[in-house]
Amino acid sequence: MTDRTGMIFPLVIYLAFIMGIAFWGNARSRKKTDTAGFMEEYFIGSRSMGGFVLAMAVITTYISASSFVGGPGVAYKVGLGWILLSMIQVPTAFLTLGVLGKRFALIARRTKAVTITDFLRARYNSDYVVIAASIALLVFFMASMLAQFIGGARLFESITGYSYRTGLIIFGITVIIYTTIGGFRAVVLTDTIQGIMMLLASVALLFAVTSAGGGVANIMDTLKSIDPGLLTPKGAGDSIPKPFILSFWVLVGFGILGLPQTTQKCLGYKDSKSMHNAMVIGTFAVGFTMLAMHLIGAMGRAVIPGIEIGDLAVPTLTVKLMSPFWAGVFIAGPLAAIMSTVDSMLIMCSAAIVKDLYFHYVAKNDPDRLPPSKVKSMSFTVTCVVGTIVFFAAMKPPSLLVWINLFAFGGLEAVFFCPTLFGLYWKRANSTGAILSMLSGCAAFFWFNITKTSIGGTTAIVPTLLISAAAFVIGSYIGKEESPAVLKVFDL
Repeated sequence: MTDRTGMIFPLVIYLAFIMGIAFWGNARSRKKTDTAGFMEEYFIGSRSMGGFVLAMAVITTYISASSFVGGPGVAYKVGLGWILLSMIQVPTAFLTLGVLGKRFALIARRTKAVTITDFLRARYNSDYVVIAASIALLVFFMASMLAQFIGGARLFESITGYSYRTGLIIFGITVIIYTTIGGFRAVVLTDTIQGIMMLLASVALLFAVTSAGGGVANIMDTLKSIDPGLLTPKGAGDSIPKPFILSFWVLVGFGILGLPQTTQKCLGYKDSKSMHNAMVIGTFAVGFTMLAMHLIGAMGRAVIPGIEIGDLAVPTLTVKLMSPFWAGVFIAGPLAAIMSTVDSMLIMCSAAIVKDLYFHYVAKNDPDRLPPSKVKSMSFTVTCVVGTIVFFAAMKPPSLLVWINLFAFGGLEAVFFCPTLFGLYWKRANSTGAILSMLSGCAAFFWFNITKTSIGGTTAIVPTLLISAAAFVIGSYIGKEESPAVLKVFDL
């Protein structure tokens, strides 16, 4: 019991600190007495993020359970080739903020957009686009949050020895409460702390693995003796074919421009200097964390061979190589990554229901019909209910954590990539193209996944985005051009 206590103590302190920030964020949101002011504060933190906070918010939203548990688990099985593949994600912050950041923020301020759906409504002026976007966001976010809840509970179970359900209750209740109470401001501040915890955790475990293996050179010799393929780009047993590499480039490379949970952060920064600083800080943080965690997985096979289930590689290495106290500190790292992904999605799900659907279609954008007190209660309730639904769904977890997460990523990109990117930069883009792209992209993604059909050996996301882009272009030329007033707002 002493060992368990040593692990749990630093985690309890960390979670209590996070909850304190949530109550502080709640106090800030209560100062907003008007409906619009509260929604801007609760859903986007009154556009006040500085560079460091913005960087941490972007990368911690992107980095999730698959980055700390699933990805390193695959690297344990496959070898250094998976590390090479994972480093495709390094430009995440640079690409998101560089391509979308400035234009996205300027246009959001002109149109008073608080959510990605607000942006789509202002650009395409179509109820079909808004409703399709909101439904897709809810469906794929809940799938992704399910993967995060499962990942957090499994990690807790594997490292502490407590049951999966105990871990799920502690993790789930904490993240639901602090997101519900604190809103966007609490989310981005906790994301900042969680980003720091992620970096510290990856450094600590990487040092432990390297020391236990007798240094990097000795570890590489051991891996070579196990299977020379572990040291090649193709992976053990040639398990990383070139078409799969192309698919991964699309899915977690430039495809991230279609992820609403990262693009949403572009709405909330303070000024251009903050954005430029965030691009540099975020690129370093993503690169370092990805490299460290996947090295831990790959090199861990030389230190503790024979782990059958990849998702258990990092938890097993943590328990075996670190003292109980530092194992407890390490748990905070991946849990931070998981919580920071879930909290952003919870906020966006709440915004989709309260702001994008109810306020616009039921209250007809009339603050008198939806006073601040009702907005607050609805926002809190919806955030809590969505989180609770995912919590109960995670009680009986499916396997293959990393693939659940990648499926959710692909679905979001299939729906949002073309309408977001083309809407920002292509004058001809219109609502016909957007809705055709969203529907065909989503349908194609599901069809390729359900039928297991592969085009040239690639995964579903490659043909899906091609179909989505083709549908967008065709629809945009068939449909009516957007009004000059809209194009002027978007500088097109």
